Amino acid sequence: MRSLDAFACGKLAALDGARLRRTPVVTVRDGIFAERGGRILLSFSCNDYLNLSRHPEVIKAAVAAAQRYGVGAGASRLVTGNHPLYDELETRLARLKGTAAACVFGSGYLANTGIIPALVGADDLILVDELSHACVHAGAKLSGAAVCRYRHCDMADAEALLTANRAKHQRALIATDGVFSMDGDLAPLADLSTLAQRFDAWLLADDAHGLGVIGGGRGSSFANSAAVDVPLQMGTLSKAVGAYGGYLCASQPVVDLMRTRARTFIYSTGLPPPVVGAAIAALDIIECDPAYTALPLRKAKLFARALNLPDPQSAIVPLVLRETETVLAAAQALEEDGFLVVPIRPPTVPKGTARLRFAFTAQHPDAEIERLAATVRRRVSEALAP
Repeated sequence: MRSLDAFACGKLAALDGARLRRTPVVTVRDGIFAERGGRILLSFSCNDYLNLSRHPEVIKAAVAAAQRYGVGAGASRLVTGNHPLYDELETRLARLKGTAAACVFGSGYLANTGIIPALVGADDLILVDELSHACVHAGAKLSGAAVCRYRHCDMADAEALLTANRAKHQRALIATDGVFSMDGDLAPLADLSTLAQRFDAWLLADDAHGLGVIGGGRGSSFANSAAVDVPLQMGTLSKAVGAYGGYLCASQPVVDLMRTRARTFIYSTGLPPPVVGAAIAALDIIECDPAYTALPLRKAKLFARALNLPDPQSAIVPLVLRETETVLAAAQALEEDGFLVVPIRPPTVPKGTARLRFAFTAQHPDAEIERLAATVRRRVSEALAP
């Protein structure tokens, strides 16, 4: 056996022993349902919070874009891949987020790994919430800046780190999720904004799970009556928008800088025209129907209240079962009753916090949510004990 294969086999054996090996499962989605292994399951594991990936108008827009511009961009945006639909999408995103401009990337992961290194470098400081998405941590590492992780949503810890370290560095960036993907809680953006201004730091919020769901669809920066000053509003088009891609909404100079310095923008082929066309159509729905965007959170609250869980702040409700074996068994039990709730294990979440992560969408019927809660109560009763 070659040393490379021996290395891979050893790693895989260790993962198998810990029940942490991942294998993609072929899944055919149809709205709120998913077909796996010949079975139709009601899915509570999809981030298509508004079910727009199957919306007739969104599909129609994708088809029209493909017919007019083709199925691929053909090159990076700075070469010939900047097809006409991009201008409309970026204008619409900036309007929704209340910024002067927007820049679309190939994905949310590419956005954060391009934005952060384009803004800060070896002489600078980054503070990152410890539970921020992996791409935020990856972008921070790629920047070469000094990185400090502060305890999850702990403003006292973030302030202490800035007090101890800010004066040593030319520039500072605070990076956080707006809605945390595994816990569903919201970052204290107003407090972070105040802290950032006090220490002359720049605030970046990853709103992947907030856009289309929180703040009338405008995202976590708009969760309360007054918009929070977040100069770097990053997010994705692959969740509530139902398409694909990432974005940054910011000032015109910052966006212009991204277009000429963010390596993941410069060296990536542009998004396919059908994807951009679909995203524009989805933003139409989000802008015009705030009552519809409120449904995922209402559905999540219905589920949580049925199980006497704390009221969720987003469409995500976690049920922490701690051990990998326990969460695998619980997911299997729910599948036997017709529900798809994919188990979340380390390293996606910290060791000892394996969980079922329930994601609610606008079209989940209330009756099915109540049935899910009853099934969880029956099948996973030990996890709900005080």
